[in-house]
Amino acid sequence: MELEDVLVIIDLQNGLQTEEKHLHKIENVLMGVNQRIAAYRQVEKPIIFVQHSDEELVPHTKPWELMPELDKKETDYYIGKTYPNAFFKTDLQELLTKLAVKNIEICGAQTEFCVDTTIRFAHGLGYSLSMVKGLNTTLDTNLIKAETIIAHHESIWDRRFLTFI
Repeated sequence: MELEDVLVIIDLQNGLQTEEKHLHKIENVLMGVNQRIAAYRQVEKPIIFVQHSDEELVPHTKPWELMPELDKKETDYYIGKTYPNAFFKTDLQELLTKLAVKNIEICGAQTEFCVDTTIRFAHGLGYSLSMVKGLNTTLDTNLIKAETIIAHHESIWDRRFLTFI
């Protein structure tokens, strides 16, 4: 599978799910994300973890921490954010410029919030984007099942905002 200049992993944090509400197919997503991390590490390409902070995801608390199943290292890059857009009021674009990034692979949570917002904004900035189909996740809502939310967004993104690999 092809690799981009950088892998960006959005908000795969403990506090996004509870014992009652699990992120859709999270075990599969974590396994797939770790496979992508391994591929990027093998060729020494950068990996960026994005972590959201708010009143429920308080920095340096268990809910804010990245899921323990993720293969993260101190040498990876970490970006904190407080808005759904990983570029807004963060150092992400500055880091991507420093790393000479033109092509970004994105994965993470939640599909309809931070993943979608970041994809659309990155596209608008001129980045070429890709994703492995199914490596984004979300929760069921009172109106729509997570599976439908994911399928809907993937169909919108496909060949408009990103390429599936």
